[in-house]
Amino acid sequence: MVLERAADRWQLSWMETPSARQCSGYVGSNVVVLALPNAWMNQTGPVVSRLVDCFGIRSQELIVVHDDLDLKLGTIRIKTRGGAGGHNGVQSVLLALQTEEFIRVKIGIGRPPDHGDPADYVLSPFNSEELPLVDQVLSRGVDALECILNEGVGQAMNRFNVRAKKGQQLG
Repeated sequence: MVLERAADRWQLSWMETPSARQCSGYVGSNVVVLALPNAWMNQTGPVVSRLVDCFGIRSQELIVVHDDLDLKLGTIRIKTRGGAGGHNGVQSVLLALQTEEFIRVKIGIGRPPDHGDPADYVLSPFNSEELPLVDQVLSRGVDALECILNEGVGQAMNRFNVRAKKGQQLG
């Protein structure tokens, strides 16, 4: 959803390829390629690996945007390396690239209520009460991508990896 929002903001047009829906263009002076793999989440690694090879992207330049059950809905965390944290899609990318040195933009979705099944939860639509916060975090996710591209990952981490004080909205 963040990449779809980014493509809209950056006026990029999607095209279908056998392995991914993708678009490319410029964000400022940076060339970007957005890709949504046409594979099951736990099989995205090979698609990402082929795209990295095809476009000559170094792993440190790759940005993977993904949901995170362990972050509260609306929270963004940016990391430059690390393990999968239980995320099967990230695990697939780690195995395919054989490195953990790529940027992750984690979008918090929270845990399922009442200890529900996480697999069902991540595939379910957001409820109407969550939609305003979802809209806000999607825009902030694109802001984070723009910050990484234009100012660097360190600046983006300083700006977006913050904790809100009680009652404060992150902006």
